[in-house]
Amino acid sequence: MPTQSSINIKKSDIEIEFYRSSGPGGQHKNKTATAVRIRHIPTGIVVQASERRSQHMNREVAMERLEKAISRLYFKPKKRIPTKLSRSQKTRRLEDKKKIAGKKVLRKVKEED
Repeated sequence: MPTQSSINIKKSDIEIEFYRSSGPGGQHKNKTATAVRIRHIPTGIVVQASERRSQHMNREVAMERLEKAISRLYFKPKKRIPTKLSRSQKTRRLEDKKKIAGKKVLRKVKEED
């Protein structure tokens, strides 16, 4: 994946919305709009953060999540280049298969007795 420093998000491309979060946290959480929702307009990705008590910390967490989501969106795995087995590897694999098959044949004979 690309590193987070390689992703540049323009301020004009995002909408930041603050709202009151729900859940435990007491009076501070009930009175202040600390939860953050960030919408990336070009991609339509929406991330939110409400687990911290401060709006500033929630904004940082949401921006990290947005960067991760965008990097996942643009990540393209490298194509696998098929390699050919060498002759010695092929013969070694076949010999190992024959050994295992021989063991199984011996087990069969023992079970029938």
